[in-house]
Amino acid sequence: MTARGYTINKSDFLKRLRRVEGQVRGLQRMVEDDEYCIDVLTQVSAATRALQSVAVGLLDEHLRHCVAGAAAAGVDGEADKLIDEATRAIDRLVKS
Repeated sequence: MTARGYTINKSDFLKRLRRVEGQVRGLQRMVEDDEYCIDVLTQVSAATRALQSVAVGLLDEHLRHCVAGAAAAGVDGEADKLIDEATRAIDRLVKS
């Protein structure tokens, strides 16, 4: 099995994602209970920020582990490929 950049912090990422999952379930209850629109939107914003935080953490791990490892290994073009992947991921995050 390949070790990913986030493997060391996997349990932290899973905890954060479970919290987001709980936030989303809370949002479902809020809609089911006909809560005030602005209150629901506030919670949507909080869940979105939490997911963005996970994404930034994963990106950081990718750069520190995958990209840095490829650069240190000196595999021709591998670091550039991984940087291109990271750049596309950042682009998707910015546009979301």
